[in-house]
Amino acid sequence: MRHELDYIFRPNSVAIIGASTRKGTIGRETLHNILIGEFNGKVFPVNPKAPVIHSIKAYSTVLDVPDAVDLAIIIVPKEEVIEVARQCGEKGVRGLVVISAGFSEVGPEGRAREQELLGVIRAYGMRMIGPNCFGIVNTAPDVSLNATFGKTFPNRGKIAFISQSGAMGEAIMNQAKELGIGFSLVASIGNKADISSNDILLYLKDDPQTEIILLYLENFGNPRNFTRIARELSRAKPI
Repeated sequence: MRHELDYIFRPNSVAIIGASTRKGTIGRETLHNILIGEFNGKVFPVNPKAPVIHSIKAYSTVLDVPDAVDLAIIIVPKEEVIEVARQCGEKGVRGLVVISAGFSEVGPEGRAREQELLGVIRAYGMRMIGPNCFGIVNTAPDVSLNATFGKTFPNRGKIAFISQSGAMGEAIMNQAKELGIGFSLVASIGNKADISSNDILLYLKDDPQTEIILLYLENFGNPRNFTRIARELSRAKPI
């Protein structure tokens, strides 16, 4: 039986909602990274204004994708995220990575929007990384997923890196590349409205690709729980 986070970190198919043909946009760079990284699953660009993106057929909405979708990368304006998430739920998508910003990081209105988004996630039984994040990477040979908008594809290695800050995460990825340091998995968790560092630590406990865990966190949602999990996990994998 698949772990619920496998649909995010080891998906068989990915929809990029907000994929773009315009160079320099997050939607274009994220799709580009997934393709040049040679992701081992199916890729579905979603954009109602572009029938073809990167020589791949695009779809108006995720509901129009003919195949099952494990993971949706959401890169649309903040006002559209909740409806897109609802469509993902209707489609049966199991995992979301919401790169879009404009949620709890911007004040009361954003916090209310984030709570509404979380309500949709829970209503459909999905799991979500973000919002306001940089994306995720899994370098395992049978996955090879770089769903970020950065310019670096990390070397394969045994270190898992969880970063709350997207900017810090990208900077460390770039520096690690220069130093020849590799990663097994990278997760930028952003506002961590649903999936937290604690959830990912528990997931990494049984990940054979990971031997060391690197964390950059700006706050702890549940410090006592984090301490318990970190103490248990660090017996086998240094944090």
